[in-house]
Amino acid sequence: MGDNQKKQVPLRLSAKLYAAIASWAEDDFRSINGQIEYLLTECVKQRKKDGKYVPHELDTPPEFHIK
Repeated sequence: MGDNQKKQVPLRLSAKLYAAIASWAEDDFRSINGQIEYLLTECVKQRKKDGKYVPHELDTPPEFHIK
């Protein structure tokens, strides 16, 4: 796959996580897809920079306090 090709990936999110990402995306003037791609890209960059795996705490579903 070339660098300019994008792969479609089905993704299931809880309603609360989706709402939080949607709100964040709106604040950053991005689409929801763009926000998810941005966040994943930043995580990969950080991992490459640190040479460490993402903490195990990320395996635990987050609790959202969204009003």
